[in-house]
Amino acid sequence: MQESLLDHPSDPGLLGLPDDEPLGDAGLNRLRWRCRRGLLENDLFFQKFFQRHGNNLTVGNARAIYEIMRLTDNDLLDILLSRTDRSVEELINNHQELDQETKIAEKPGIQEVINLLKG
Repeated sequence: MQESLLDHPSDPGLLGLPDDEPLGDAGLNRLRWRCRRGLLENDLFFQKFFQRHGNNLTVGNARAIYEIMRLTDNDLLDILLSRTDRSVEELINNHQELDQETKIAEKPGIQEVINLLKG
């Protein structure tokens, strides 16, 4: 199986797992911990998100969330409040100090999670 660009080092337990596999309690706990942010507003979005969707998250959702967590607090809040027209992928790629091969492409899972966070 080819590794996805969304196999994120924040949770090595996700490597090689199919996107549609349920996340499980241990993976959910690691994800919740990683989603703690510096801005209270972002924390409130994630608290509501985990209350609504935590039990139904998949490995694919977790990978998308780990990518979203690469945003700065202010960029994340701008996305969640629809204060910017820029995509999550564009903002993430602009903040990376890595070479072109590591930049993420648009992934439908990222926008799906953003929509759930906004809901």
